[in-house]
Amino acid sequence: MSVQEFAINKHSILPPIISNYDKEFLERMQRYIIMETERVGCTDEGPADEYFIIYRNVFDKIIEHVTAYKTILTSIKQEYDSFIETIKKGQRNAFYLHGKLKVLAAEPTTLVYHRKRVVQLEAKIRVIEANSSQIQMQLKKLRQVRKKGVVKEVNLTTTINPSRSIPGMTVAESVDLDSLNKYLHRLEEKYEEISHHMMAKYIPHVRKSDLDEEKIQVLQRRDIAEALNNELRFRFNELFVNGDYESAAVFAVNSPRGILRNLGTMKKFKDVGKIKGKTLPLLLFFEALFTTSRAAKKSVDAYLTLEGIKCGLSEKRLDLVIHWVTQQRITFSEKAGDVICQYGEQNPYNMSKCLTLAQIIYNECGLHKKAVLCLCKQGQIYGAMEYIHRFKDFSYDDLMSIIIICPQVELINFLTSEWKGKPPFLSYCLIVLHFFSIGMKEAGLNLLQELDKNGKEATERLMTSDPFCSLEEWQELADVCIQNGFCKLSYNIISILRSQEGVSEIPPDGEFNIMEHVFW
Repeated sequence: MSVQEFAINKHSILPPIISNYDKEFLERMQRYIIMETERVGCTDEGPADEYFIIYRNVFDKIIEHVTAYKTILTSIKQEYDSFIETIKKGQRNAFYLHGKLKVLAAEPTTLVYHRKRVVQLEAKIRVIEANSSQIQMQLKKLRQVRKKGVVKEVNLTTTINPSRSIPGMTVAESVDLDSLNKYLHRLEEKYEEISHHMMAKYIPHVRKSDLDEEKIQVLQRRDIAEALNNELRFRFNELFVNGDYESAAVFAVNSPRGILRNLGTMKKFKDVGKIKGKTLPLLLFFEALFTTSRAAKKSVDAYLTLEGIKCGLSEKRLDLVIHWVTQQRITFSEKAGDVICQYGEQNPYNMSKCLTLAQIIYNECGLHKKAVLCLCKQGQIYGAMEYIHRFKDFSYDDLMSIIIICPQVELINFLTSEWKGKPPFLSYCLIVLHFFSIGMKEAGLNLLQELDKNGKEATERLMTSDPFCSLEEWQELADVCIQNGFCKLSYNIISILRSQEGVSEIPPDGEFNIMEHVFW
């Protein structure tokens, strides 16, 4: 190290000492920046306008604090403000010019369409002129003939030779009245078909001008609608870019003819994501959409409905979903009911509410089996039975699948017994055997325990009123009872079988009904 470098290091300059007043001011400014950033919900990539406002206020306070540099700092701030305003103005102009560029890009397509239409119309005009010239020539000839007094009467009626055979018919058929009636019927149908085609495919020449005028008006309305569409999208995009998502959502759902009430607008809100401290923009869109669906007299399609329900549940706004369903502001579908049921399974506290909502949806969609399952899961067994008897659309397989999903003893007792004078739907014996065959041993044991608890009289009453089971199946149930420790119940079943009148040996095919003696 040289002597000069040593001298420089020896006499190094100390950092400036900050006074307590300046230190408190700097800390106060830092706290202000943090508090304001959190209050407006700015993230690391937050809205530039809100950051700019916060730091502009801090800059003003620093200028007021540092009086010695107030003039130069004020000039610097003015230059920065002017520069930022110029950038913003450039962004607004670019956005406007981008929209205008789209409109201009669509003009060549319109021009090509008009040119193609001009060619078509010119071809039609040539055809019409050719036909007109031929007609004029014919008229000219007729006038000349009339002047000469040589006009002959033209007989336009066709004389039919009665001895001529009818086309498509034999001689024998041509003298048979039934064959002639069938032929006449075919001719009348063909005449009606030709008349219909004439009315549908051809129009009078006098209406051509009216149709041309109507076409021009339709094209004008289309151009006006496209211009309105572009204008509405520009207003909506302006609100969206400025971060006013609530106003943008209200504007979209109230757009004329609902041109912004679509999937594209929903995806635009979905792409925004979450904003700290603010309501999810996608939820704002669905809330406005479903709230105005009845007033706008435009039902929301099933897909948008499903996405709206998923959005509300993901934000834990079950209250909104309840309002949408009960006020019938959505389109009901099976998937919507399934999503609500899944949410209830994940949130046991709201399980009862979710099952009630799902039952409303399933009932409106005609999904009666799922509606009954919702009632059973809520413990409303009596209501489920009333529902089953009211609709009468339940097959044997439907009811078996219900009790497999919800093997409640009370429900099974109702389904295997008479209900208000009506015969039972299922067989107690077959249900127990089915449970053991598919591995639902616990459910089968619960039914055996219930049957054993009711005593021999209840078992006999159940067996004699069962029109579905054969003697062999009851014998099989008795064997299952012995295998699972219900010896008393097995003995009761066997003794009841032996005490029945007309009991005989089971035939080889096993087709024997325990109630056969009653009918004979």
